[in-house]
Parts: sequence; structure tokens; C-alpha cells
Amino acid sequence: MVNKIQKYKCPKCGMKYDTPGKCEMDSAQLEEVKEGEKTEHIEKHANHHKMMVKDFKRRFLVSLVITIPILILSPLIQQFLGLTISFPGDRYVLFVLSGIVFFYGGWPFLKGLIQEIKKKQPGMMTLIAVAISVAFFYSTAVVFGLPGKFFFWELATLIVIMLLGHWIEMRSVLGASRALEELVKLLPSEAHLIKDGKIIDIPVSKLVIGNIVLIKPGEKIPSDGSIIKGETTVNEAMLTGESKPVSKKEGDKVIGGSINDQGAINVKITHTGEDSYISQVIDLVKKAQASKSKTQDLANKAAMWLTITAISIGMLTLLVWLYLGKEFVFSLERMVTVMVITCPHALGLAVPLVIAVSTALSAKNGLLIRNRTAYEQARNIDVIIFDKTGTLTKGEFGVVDIVALNKYKEDDILFYAACLEVNSEHPIAKSIVKKAKDKKIEIGTVQKFLNLPGKGVQGIINKKLIKAVGANYLKEDKIKIESERIEELLKQGKTITYILLENKIIGAIALADLIREESKEAINKLKSMGIKCMMLTGDNKQVAQWVAKELGLDDFFAEVLPHEKSEVIKKVQSRKLRVAMVGDGVNDAPALVQADVGIAIGAGTDVAIEAADIVLVRNDPKDVVSIIGLAKATYGKMKQNLLWATGYNVIAIPLAAGVLYNFGILLTPAVGAILMSLSTVIVAINARFISVKK
Repeated sequence: MVNKIQKYKCPKCGMKYDTPGKCEMDSAQLEEVKEGEKTEHIEKHANHHKMMVKDFKRRFLVSLVITIPILILSPLIQQFLGLTISFPGDRYVLFVLSGIVFFYGGWPFLKGLIQEIKKKQPGMMTLIAVAISVAFFYSTAVVFGLPGKFFFWELATLIVIMLLGHWIEMRSVLGASRALEELVKLLPSEAHLIKDGKIIDIPVSKLVIGNIVLIKPGEKIPSDGSIIKGETTVNEAMLTGESKPVSKKEGDKVIGGSINDQGAINVKITHTGEDSYISQVIDLVKKAQASKSKTQDLANKAAMWLTITAISIGMLTLLVWLYLGKEFVFSLERMVTVMVITCPHALGLAVPLVIAVSTALSAKNGLLIRNRTAYEQARNIDVIIFDKTGTLTKGEFGVVDIVALNKYKEDDILFYAACLEVNSEHPIAKSIVKKAKDKKIEIGTVQKFLNLPGKGVQGIINKKLIKAVGANYLKEDKIKIESERIEELLKQGKTITYILLENKIIGAIALADLIREESKEAINKLKSMGIKCMMLTGDNKQVAQWVAKELGLDDFFAEVLPHEKSEVIKKVQSRKLRVAMVGDGVNDAPALVQADVGIAIGAGTDVAIEAADIVLVRNDPKDVVSIIGLAKATYGKMKQNLLWATGYNVIAIPLAAGVLYNFGILLTPAVGAILMSLSTVIVAINARFISVKK
């Protein structure tokens, strides 16, 4: 239950919220925090992260400068270099310089130790803090009279290397989110407002819904809206990843931040501020980056156990070497080295960094992840069920087949039909005319044109009486269809327009919901990945069967009402199959929720579809292939990073403990720190090589 009285304060960023928690808020806490505060909290953490990057850089550079004289004054380094540099009180100078590095450079780790102990979750900070504290306080005791060796140079180099590793890692994490900052920069600062016939330049922040703005060629669109005047092409590459400019006409939607390439257009604003596409993209991505996945939780648990193991093995190493008769200094050095080499720093970074990179990368390509757990499940999907209309098909009526009989050619049939239909506003007529224009067929004139109500049209073309009619006309005049091809088209549920010459059928034009060109390629790629592809539609069985056959689908479900779609998903899931549902996110909402992974495709500016786990901006089924491929690639990188972050311990821990001491092989704390930081850097670099394959 949310506490309405006491406000809890985030100890890192200072954000106040209603539920107790820390900077690393888990998904459960994020659910409880109010929606407005959620975004604000994430914003503050982003700024906090930038400040931490600068802080680690500053601490690293200061510690690095001070470490140089520490190395010069250290007896072991002098012996190694064959130098002798000493003066009265040199050990106290060494102590003071090391103290500065310990307290200033090591402060993030000491503070982290306190926080981890409070949470009763010892982790990487605990390991580092214990290691540097043991080294510093032991060496301090030696300065003031305790027999033994100095560990100051090991202490300083350890801190410097740890700070360098943290700085590199945090820069990598910060870099992974820069794509979001670029989105913000897309929006122009001013808009040309049309008011009372005049054009007034106003700040974009002052725009309100209903405003009409002028966008000139080459200018950025200030906010989401719809075109009310003019035609143009729009470059949406930075928003959707689509490199090809998109044609736009009156009534089409445009997205704020996209670039108007050609004609001047008037746009009526429909979304502003937080409701705009860019704002919603940024919000979705930040929430996805802030949320913790199951894999990340697993990594965090592994880090905790590795920390406990490291401390246990470190103490055991100390006791064993003391038992074997070695001096305390040697035994302590082995313990410190073990603790350094087993530091789970890389493990803690392995998953979060991959998540940050993959989420930002997916957003840049128009693939928006809303639910990280579902996204991870996408790699194990057995079946993808597609909605038909608007997903696999364009949702537009168009010519799909032309049949020419006797001596006539397909272009002849299309010519006659287009000549008769050119002046009609009927969808069938417009589709036929469009097809003729696409094929560059010149439309001729018609004489004695006559409309046949409920049946079709007729007219004289090139001195021939031509009719374009439907099935009703054939039935009334008892005209028989003597073509197997036309019979086959009828069985597929297509709409047929018959072309008659002197009341005899010379051809036919079949129309249907146009299948997307990308659909077949997407289905083929998914099937090659071992995923079964099915279709769910409210259309009749004949049409569904035709689409399924054209695309090579494994199965289809036809004549399914919207409220029955979720039952179909349950039916497929009952076969112990993991199911992804791909739909438009509105009528398909119950099915999207029921599916193991719900994918809303072609969301355009309506990206906040609550039912979907993943939102694909474009109407392109190939993006489903991309999101599945990215999920697999992301998981692969997680496994690689987890393996690297933990696997090197198998060799490093025994070496650090001194099992090969009799062979002259020992790992010093400094070398241990180098190995640990190297593994961390490799993990960071490896995460950056995730790519979206299409």
C-alpha cells in the first residue's frame, strides 16, 4: 500500500517519492510510484549518472597524478627499477600521499560498502573497499613501527585502476542512451503558426492542439499532426529507421521531428508535449532501461554470492598460508589479491549494459520495448500469430489478378475497365484506375456512358459496347462463367469485376485486400528461424485461405470476432507453445495481452498502446523479424558477458591464492586489478556490438 504521509528520499539523486527504495529501483517499486514521479525520477537519475561520470573522471585523474610519486617512493618499485631515492621522513610523505588516494580516490568504494552493508547485500563495492582498507591500514601500521612491508603502491594502483574501470564503464552506459538525447534535439525551436491569415513564428513549446502551422521544404515538423493542405515527402529516418522518404498527402499523419523534404504543407497539430511521439518514445525507452529483467536479477544474485565466496576464499587463503608458516605480510597479500581478482564488477555490468545498448538501439530503429521480461521471452517464441488486415495486408482494396479470355490481353481488359471507371468514386473503381495508372496505361474516352444501378457501368469504347459489371448482372442476364481461372478466384473470396463485350465475358479483374510486399519475406525469415507462422482474421475462410497460401503460413483462423481472438491464443498456448501475437494494438488488445509476447505493429504516432509488450512503429512485418533477432542477439551478449565476467575466476582465483607459488607464479594485487578491469572493459566493448538485422 502506498504511504501517503511520509515521502522517501532517494539517497543518490535526491528524488522524493511515496514508496521506500534506493536509486536502483526495481520494477515493483516503479509500479507503485505515481506515473508523473516515475518519469521525473528517471530523468533525475540520468542527470545523476552524468555527474557520476565526471566525478569518477576527476577522482581518477587526481589519484593518477598522486600515484606517480607513490610509485617512485615505494622501496619495491625502486628495487625493480634499480633506483635509490630516500630522504628523512620519506615514509611519512608516502603515508600522506597514499592517505589522499585512499580517502579521495577510494571514497566511492568506501561509501558503496556502507550502502551495501545497510541493504545486507554485499557486492563489488564491499570487495574493493575491504581490499583497499586492509592494504591501507596495514601499511599505516608498518609506517608507525609494525614490522612488515608497505602496500601503498599496490593500494594506489588498485584504486586508480578501479576508478579507470568505473569511468570507462559509466561512459559506455551513458553513451548507450545518447540516441535518446538525439531525439530531443530533433525538434525545432520555433513553428510558423497560421493565425487569422497571417504567419507568426512562436516557440514550439507554445503550440496547442488544434493549431495550424506552415512547414516549408527542408524544415523539421514541430509536433505531431495531420496534413490539411499540400503534398510532400517526409524523411522519418531518425524516428523510425526508415531511410526512404515517405509520401504524404492531405489527411496523412506526420511526426514531430521528421523532415519535410519537398512541398510546403499546412499541418493541424494533434499532439504536443508529453503526448507527442518523441516524448513517448523517450519515456518508453527510459522506463525499459530503468526496469530490471529476470536475467538482470539473476546476475545480481550471482554477484552477491560471488562476493561472499570471494571474502570467504580470501580469509581461507590468509589462514592457510599462515598455517603453512608464511609471514603475515605474504599471507595478507594473497588474501588481498584474491579479493581483487574475484571482484564481481564486470558481472554487475554484464546485463545492465547490454540492456541499455539494446533498448537504445531498438528505439533508434523504430522498435520500442515496453516490457523487458516479455522482450527476453521473444527469443524463445515457438509461434507467431499475425492479424491479417493492416498487418500482413495493407488494409487497402486493390487489384490482385487480371484474367483475359480469347484473343485479349490483360492490358486490354484493364484499359476497358479503367476507361469506364475513371470518373467513379467507388473504391473498386478507384482501385482499377490506380492499377491502370501504375502500369502506365493511357485511359481513353467513353461515349454513351451509362450507370447500371447495383450492377455496374457501360459505354462505347473504340466503337465497342463494353460493360464492367458484378455478379448480380451475370445472374440477372443468366450469363455463365466459362473460365476455371475465374472460378478459382471466386473460391478465394475475391471481389470480381467482369468485363463484357456485346454481353460476352472477355475478361475479369479480381480485387482484394492487398498483401504487403514485405509480408512474404518476413514469413520466410521467421520460418527459417524455426518459428511457426499463423494468421488470425475476422475475414471469411476463402480470403484467409488465399492469404495463407500466398504467404506460406503454417495455419490460419478465419471468421474470428475480436472478443474471440484471445481464446484462439489460449488454444494455441494449450499445445505448450510459446506464442507471440502481432496486431494493430486496438481491436487485438485482448489477444496481445493473452499472448506470451504482444507486439503492436504500425503504431505510428499512437505509441502508447497499453496492451502491447513491444511496439513496432512502422507497418512492416519485417520488423517482427528484427525484434526477434535483436532479442536473440541481446540474450547472446548477456550470456557472453556473464560467462566472461565469471569464467576468468576459475583460473584467476587459484593463481591469486598462490597455488602455483612453488613454480614462481604469483598474482600481485595490482596485476589482479588489471585483470579485473580488463574483463570489465571487454564486457563493456562486447555489449556495443549488438546489431539489428533485417
